[in-house]
Amino acid sequence: MLETHTIFDEVTAGPKKPAARRVTDIKEAVRDQNRVNIYIDDKFFCSLDISQVVDLHIKIGRELSPEELDELKRASDFGKFYARALEYALMRPRSEKEIQDYLKRKTLDRKVRVKNRKTGEYSTQLKKGYDASLAPLVLKRLNDRGYIDDERFAATWVENRNVSKGTSIKKLRLELQQKGISQSVIEKVLAESGRDESAELRKIIARKAKKYPDEQKLIQYLLRQGFNYSDILDELSSIASSSV
Repeated sequence: MLETHTIFDEVTAGPKKPAARRVTDIKEAVRDQNRVNIYIDDKFFCSLDISQVVDLHIKIGRELSPEELDELKRASDFGKFYARALEYALMRPRSEKEIQDYLKRKTLDRKVRVKNRKTGEYSTQLKKGYDASLAPLVLKRLNDRGYIDDERFAATWVENRNVSKGTSIKKLRLELQQKGISQSVIEKVLAESGRDESAELRKIIARKAKKYPDEQKLIQYLLRQGFNYSDILDELSSIASSSV
């Protein structure tokens, strides 16, 4: 949860600040039933998820200072940013680096095409990205709630990557490195996996032998896939012997 207690948990004594504004309504959001719209002085101010309303003690009639309103808006942005990041994390297993890269992209301003409902015409508008200072907080929330686990991601990747087509251990290792997985996790996962280099090599040879009738071209292809030269020769020799 966004840390907002430094402002919202304080009860100030004495006369109310002249600039304070009042929460006049709280309505269920139309597009997302898990969020509600907050109205300040009868005007829409921001939306919050339901848990944030409870945690921040937001209720009709409460008066908020300018500082509290700024923090309320920041909490709203955090909630929306976290919801988008959670959707991304749940679409398929993701490494921490993938999620970090996603969060960074979401902090960048970008041009979007917007349709005018009256004229039907499109125009290009600049959509501001999320506050970059929220990204580490979103990442921490995802980590704290168990949505990021590089070892689990790596194990799933190795278990499912090109199972029927075949792939080399070297290629799996490179792919995981590109996903930002630490070397220690990569080696642990590969050691515990059931992927056998010889079996993977046989799968690819079976698929590609017709495409590469020239043995030298087949060997070059297999080398590019990350297999060891001597392993390739041994496997091709074994296949040739068994076919006699």
